[in-house]
Amino acid sequence: MKALIAEFIGTMFLVLLGDGVCCNVSLNKSGMKGGNTVHILIGWGMAVMVPAFTFGAASGAHFNPAVTIGAAIRGAFPWGQVPGYIIAQMLGSAAQRS
Repeated sequence: MKALIAEFIGTMFLVLLGDGVCCNVSLNKSGMKGGNTVHILIGWGMAVMVPAFTFGAASGAHFNPAVTIGAAIRGAFPWGQVPGYIIAQMLGSAAQRS
């Protein structure tokens, strides 16, 4: 259960921070309007790094169903845990939108 909660929160932070930097650069009334791709790349890099360092030890820091399925196909992750991880990731990615 600890791993699923870590995947949920980590995915939520990844989407929130990553989409936030894109909005910050794109929206007219934001302080960073007109920022270039370097701002977006650094923002997305931080959006991946912060949850990975924070929750990586608890869950493996997949935060993406494609990574989970790829690890299971490779044999590095048990297939029995794949559905729970994918559900936690999907719920985490949609959590901040409600």
